[in-house]
Amino acid sequence: MSTALAMGYLGARSRQQEESIYNLIPTIPPTEAKPPRYKSKFAETVRYDLRTNKTNAKTMGPAKVQLAKPKEFLAKHSKDKIIPEGKSQFSYPDAGSRKPAVPKHTDKPAIMGVKSNKNFITTNAVENIMSIPKKAEKKYADTKIGATHQLEPSGLTPKYRNKKDFGKTPQYLEMRKKEIEHAQIEYDAYIRERFRQGAMQQLSEGERQSIIDGLKTNWEELHHQYQGLSVVTDTAPKKARKESLEAQMKQLERDIETMEKHKVIYIAS
Repeated sequence: MSTALAMGYLGARSRQQEESIYNLIPTIPPTEAKPPRYKSKFAETVRYDLRTNKTNAKTMGPAKVQLAKPKEFLAKHSKDKIIPEGKSQFSYPDAGSRKPAVPKHTDKPAIMGVKSNKNFITTNAVENIMSIPKKAEKKYADTKIGATHQLEPSGLTPKYRNKKDFGKTPQYLEMRKKEIEHAQIEYDAYIRERFRQGAMQQLSEGERQSIIDGLKTNWEELHHQYQGLSVVTDTAPKKARKESLEAQMKQLERDIETMEKHKVIYIAS
């Protein structure tokens, strides 16, 4: 017997042994016992408060309302206000203290006092002719529809030109100028004193130019070395070399700028 046949025979044998008549009876799965229902410990306190604080018909009115009789229905004009006898004509309570009514255009007022022969039309014409015309207000328009505003408080009028100190140097600038002049005098005195003591000497124009040329030559040599570096700085030594050359070139540029900016240079001996 081969191995495959032997395995099949054993599988069929095991299935035959598992078959039983008791397996044909349906079994009812056991029901899970539910936990007891949650009950708050404040339930009795809430019920007691509800019973003691409850007010019958607190917001909705009494439970029983006496209904109107069927014959007492609401009729038309039954709610109208009835004016008592003798008060059919309305009158204001302050009628006695009111001013008299405005006269009509057909009424002719009575002549009171002295009648004047003055010609008011001619008088008004002469006064207007002899009067000084009023100056027009200065305004400006700031919208396309022509909205105008007063020009005086807008800040567009150059009032500063009318000030007493217009065109004069401010006082704080004068004080600063004097302080700078005083500091320059003290510095010149200090330099003369150091020269007299022999502690300082001034660089000549040739020496200053020679130093500038030397600094430029050093910068060109560093720049030539910088141009010969590798384009790719993929290692730490290459990167350090590049950063070192850049720092030295920047320092030389600052030194050259300082020497060219100052024409007079003193050296402490």
